[in-house]
Amino acid sequence: MSKLVEPPVEVADGYRAGRTLPFRVELVRQLKRRRTQVMGGVLFALPLILLIAFQVGGEPGGGNQRVNLMDTATASGANFAAVNLFASAGFLLVIPVALFCGDTVASEASWSSLRYLLAAPVPRARLLWSKLVVGLTLSLAALVLLPVVALIVGTAAYGWGPLQLPTGGTLPTGTAAQRLLIVVVYIMVSQLVTAALAFWLSTRTDAPLGAVGGAVFLTIIGSVLDEVTALGDWRHFLPAHWQYAWLDAVQPQLQWTEMIQGTSISVTYALVLFALAFRGFARKDVVS
Repeated sequence: MSKLVEPPVEVADGYRAGRTLPFRVELVRQLKRRRTQVMGGVLFALPLILLIAFQVGGEPGGGNQRVNLMDTATASGANFAAVNLFASAGFLLVIPVALFCGDTVASEASWSSLRYLLAAPVPRARLLWSKLVVGLTLSLAALVLLPVVALIVGTAAYGWGPLQLPTGGTLPTGTAAQRLLIVVVYIMVSQLVTAALAFWLSTRTDAPLGAVGGAVFLTIIGSVLDEVTALGDWRHFLPAHWQYAWLDAVQPQLQWTEMIQGTSISVTYALVLFALAFRGFARKDVVS
């Protein structure tokens, strides 16, 4: 029996799948969106709001017997930056990550432009990679923007100096800058789970709010479950259990153990969710 030979697929001259929807074009598109600008404005304004709060309320930690990181906010610009990260890492920084990674594919579907992008033709895997890389880039930019603005504002208000530790002692300015960089990198890694959740949901729904809200909701649920002490060691499998492991970076002796454990948990969950997103979208019947 003779085998049927499929005719070769014709493509336009000069067409290269790897050149479709380039990173720069997608990044510019997302930067021009109102939600990106609003989120950037919120993160830029947070250090100013905290500064005003300290000016109105007086020195932090007054009357407390225990000293924590928040009580050292006015010691130097580095302390003020660390306090901004501490105050926002639990919830506020979850929102831009969920927004930039969840409002990606779903937004195109809601505008009924997704099928036209694929008909351009942009390969599905290429579309997802471009959206994902831009979403993660904007998320990282948001996480960097907050401490940088806080460091500038704090230095202008409280001066440039060493990082005063809540446990006593100080870290030189050079060491403090390195530690703050470690903190930002770890927070970004710990937020990969939220990013992956939002991105996976974005490939499953045509409603951007559903993808973003779903990722935020599930992240909050994880934090609530981590407070249930009856779960015992099962909490160690929750990404939320390790979200403040970066506090080991603002100690006299840098400790890596908990940050390594938190990183392994976050990366594992994220890789599984990213894989599900690519696998599901490759088989999805796109009609939006």
